Amino acid sequence: MVILISDAFDASLPGMLSRYGEVTADKNRLPEAEIVLIRSKTKATKEYIDSAPKLKLIIRGGVGMDNIDVAYAKQKGIKALNTPEASSVAVAELAFAMMTAMPNRLIEAHNSTKEGKWLKKELKRTELYQKTLGILGLGRIGVELAKRAKAFDMKIIAYDPYVKTSEYARLLPTLKEMLNISDYVSMHMPLTDETKGMINKETLKEFKNGAYLINTGRGKTVIEADIVEALKSGKLAGYATDVFYSDPPENSPLINAPNALLAPHIGASTHENLLRIGTIVERIISEYSSKR
Repeated sequence: MVILISDAFDASLPGMLSRYGEVTADKNRLPEAEIVLIRSKTKATKEYIDSAPKLKLIIRGGVGMDNIDVAYAKQKGIKALNTPEASSVAVAELAFAMMTAMPNRLIEAHNSTKEGKWLKKELKRTELYQKTLGILGLGRIGVELAKRAKAFDMKIIAYDPYVKTSEYARLLPTLKEMLNISDYVSMHMPLTDETKGMINKETLKEFKNGAYLINTGRGKTVIEADIVEALKSGKLAGYATDVFYSDPPENSPLINAPNALLAPHIGASTHENLLRIGTIVERIISEYSSKR
């Protein structure tokens, strides 16, 4: 069988998978592929699936499945799987790094010092110590973030209607209650009809004045224009994001927004995580091959 690696995985993966069939990175061979490996770049739309008549299995290296038409794949008898357990540490560490960088003014400090300025008095910092972190979506990544925040002696609360109990955070019954008391809000939700545009002009009114927002989940869970207005007004002290409406962002108002820390969707792109993803992908293909 032909295994198509359509996006960037660890360089060791083709060798690991060669025992199961012919491994290729040539996207022109999609019509021959029985298995396709994707990350966030490839969009497995209805048209994409229709152009792969031999396709039986799509594996998404990572968590989000919003770039796959899962319902249509199922209708065509194609399994769509992901590797959700692999990326938790990598994404949580990036979210925490962003949460640390903003109140410590690290970007401004670095850039101004390189420019020959010495803003020792001008750059005022605040601490994470004893601040309240609100985690929006307490799944694997949210839990890993909570563990790290606990080491900084933060107060950890969360809102997730699908989680009833947690040893890592105090769960609040409504989003409004969580936003009202959070100094930092970190978003870790999939993109669904329920979560699309969840952070918007109305929900931003519920944030504490001067709160920080971090988004390493999905770009479309926020309304970017509303975020920019909140940054300009000072309602938000900062917004850090690794995700946008598209990769790369096209005409995003965030690009020129004040107090915005932007990253090019690198949350899952650690060396260690790519190795973990490869191990899980190999296991999935091994199980698939044994049942062919």
